[in-house]
Amino acid sequence: MAQLDDNYYCVIMAGGIGSRFWPKSRTSYPKQFLDILGVGRSLLQQTFDRFAKICKPENIFVVTGEAYEKIVSEQLPELSNNNILVEPLRRNTAPCIAYASYKIMAINPNANIVVSPADHYIGDERGFEETIIRGLQFTQFSDSLLTIGIIPTRPETGYGYIQIDSKLGENPLAVHEVTKVKLFTEKPDLEMAKAFLESKEFFWNSGIFIWNVKTIVNAFRELQPGIDEQFSQGWDFYNTDKEREFINSIYPECQNISIDYGIMESHQSVYVIPALFQWSDLGTWGSLYENSKRDQAGNAVAGSKVILNNTTGCIINTDERLVVVDGLKDYIIAQSDGLLLIVPKSNEQNIKNIVNAVKVQFGDNFV
Repeated sequence: MAQLDDNYYCVIMAGGIGSRFWPKSRTSYPKQFLDILGVGRSLLQQTFDRFAKICKPENIFVVTGEAYEKIVSEQLPELSNNNILVEPLRRNTAPCIAYASYKIMAINPNANIVVSPADHYIGDERGFEETIIRGLQFTQFSDSLLTIGIIPTRPETGYGYIQIDSKLGENPLAVHEVTKVKLFTEKPDLEMAKAFLESKEFFWNSGIFIWNVKTIVNAFRELQPGIDEQFSQGWDFYNTDKEREFINSIYPECQNISIDYGIMESHQSVYVIPALFQWSDLGTWGSLYENSKRDQAGNAVAGSKVILNNTTGCIINTDERLVVVDGLKDYIIAQSDGLLLIVPKSNEQNIKNIVNAVKVQFGDNFV
């Protein structure tokens, strides 16, 4: 079957720290390892489950930090040690993707790869599978880079955007065509986001990429020769017991740059395919609220001992402690390991500042 093609590979990026989900997400145990949706599987495990329907388990690789290697191994016992790629320090997505790509190239020069973050919400598993398979079919024999575009539903200021040469039309999913990318843009202000939405020329940038391994390695060679030079030194070390020592030696010198800046925005042949599924990057408590089941009062509750009275529009995410909430509207209430956050949903952009203040006043143990 096509979804079990020997040349289909997946790279899951699982090295983030998820500070916007404090206090549930902590540096020692970030959100990708949490069952933050309350479905019995962590976000990483759900991501693996989705791709296991498309790629053979031995063709799925997870890139993470040294502090999380054991957690990945525990949560995904299906993975061999060789399939867990450990970064000695964080260097953004371009070095992360280069590491995985050059390692896979050493295994199979005909590999066709999908790259995905570990912590996204996907609302339609069948639509997701269809979209990814369509994308892999496109890149298998193409020298192009492909990204998954999300059809915007609101003037969102928290996402990057992708502009295409044509308009999306009244029903862009009816055709589901691969389309040439005209421009990548950064997160806009509200007025610009409204203009993007009205123009019908823009997708949200999902951060999910598809390409064949030769194309991405050639792209690094052309557009990021420094990164290419570093990782090209490892052909004799990838997939051997010398790999970690080699990676540890070059990573501190790697440029800290995203794949968007380093490759996608400069490459001459970049395409986008519209997603046939509901999507969120789950970047904030607000986005989690929007993608969670809610009661008749509009409350999204995750916790077995929660009592609510005269409370509406709140997200309550707790551990096993008893929590009683009375008289709140549109609040975030998150409790974990003796830490408690209560903040209006409208102020959630301040959570990073709150975490920094906690770190300054009380030290790293609480973040």
